[in-house]
Amino acid sequence: MRGPGRWWRRKSTPEKVETYTRWSFYFFAVMEFFSVGLTSAAPLGARLGGAVMVVVAVHATLAFVTVSRAVDWTRGRRPQPVGLMWTLAAVTAAASVAAIGIAEHGPGGEDVDTAAGGVFGVILIFGPGIIALGVRDRRRAFGIAAGFAAGTWVVTSALGASALTALFTASIVLVGSVFIAFTAVFSVWLLNAVYELDEARETRARLAVAEERLRFGRDLHDVMGRNLAVIALKSELAVQLAQRGRPEAVAQMVEVQRLAHESQREVREVVRGYREADLASELAGAQGVLTAAGIDCTVRGRTPAGLPAGVQSALGWVVREAATNVLRHGDARWCAVRLGVLEGRVVLSVENDGVAGDGDGGGSSGSSGSGLAGLRERLAEIDGTLEAGPAGEGLFRLTAEIPLPSESAPCESLAAVPAVPAVPAVSEVTS
Repeated sequence: MRGPGRWWRRKSTPEKVETYTRWSFYFFAVMEFFSVGLTSAAPLGARLGGAVMVVVAVHATLAFVTVSRAVDWTRGRRPQPVGLMWTLAAVTAAASVAAIGIAEHGPGGEDVDTAAGGVFGVILIFGPGIIALGVRDRRRAFGIAAGFAAGTWVVTSALGASALTALFTASIVLVGSVFIAFTAVFSVWLLNAVYELDEARETRARLAVAEERLRFGRDLHDVMGRNLAVIALKSELAVQLAQRGRPEAVAQMVEVQRLAHESQREVREVVRGYREADLASELAGAQGVLTAAGIDCTVRGRTPAGLPAGVQSALGWVVREAATNVLRHGDARWCAVRLGVLEGRVVLSVENDGVAGDGDGGGSSGSSGSGLAGLRERLAEIDGTLEAGPAGEGLFRLTAEIPLPSESAPCESLAAVPAVPAVPAVSEVTS
């Protein structure tokens, strides 16, 4: 059972909803064949029952294929299956008329009437409901169900049924087919809404990256704009002085050189500040982002007092990367972050109930400051370690440990951090 379970857990939330929607309607087709196709063979006899079973099997197969094509059309992967829908409608009408004919003119007996009535009712209820999957307009979807109900009333009246019997039969078909059609319309709406929400979450993440790039660009412009303007003016002045043979040109070029070195230093400071991550800010930011994404995120513990800036920056990057992995690579419902000091080592543990990474492949890639491999390199520079992997059935845990300098006294232990309710208990982190 581990194989199917892993296959399901690897799907994103929209993919899970799509799979559930597909198989819910596939089940209608399968149920149709087993409920009225197989059961009609015995009461109708070998020849007639076999023919009815084949007709029901054809109808169920058409319904199965229509569901697949209609869901693909809903997601924009295929054209609308108009021809297939018309074929299913024609087979539905022909099979229901044949069922009425068997009941009226076929072999006598209550079992025959019951079997024919079952084929008639199930096909007329499931057929219009499944056709509604391939219709975008809700009123048209319900109109299809109403049209089959009206046709039922016309056919049963034409075959000699009483007005009350025809009306009762048409009402049953109307209620059943409208219910299936409503289920189809609601399922399509829900599926599209889930995909749109997932796209909105990814758009929000891209906007956050774009906003950070704009902030960095503004900071760099503020630093370099003034210095470059002064360098340009002094360079022009030095050129003019040199053309006139004035010795002051050397002094101006020395000033240009000083400004260039000063600009290099300021750019390094901007980049260094951009790359450094504040642990407290990252913890608060991760909790806010995950909560906004619908993930129940709790943070246990607080930043130890006197924690070196380098350690805080490294742990801040761990929090940032872990939150990114939970958002992009997992399907988590809750996330628990634990921070504390254990035996002279500051320990940060991030655990969630979705597989939010796989070895070194989690997170963004491409630079040494991103991805689990980059985090390991960053932590290795300060003798820290990073462990990431499954922590039980359906759980993923990322644990970072960094040794503290001897003068940094532990402010608290992991065991002293109070538990937070509404989140499953997180296993104790050992050194």
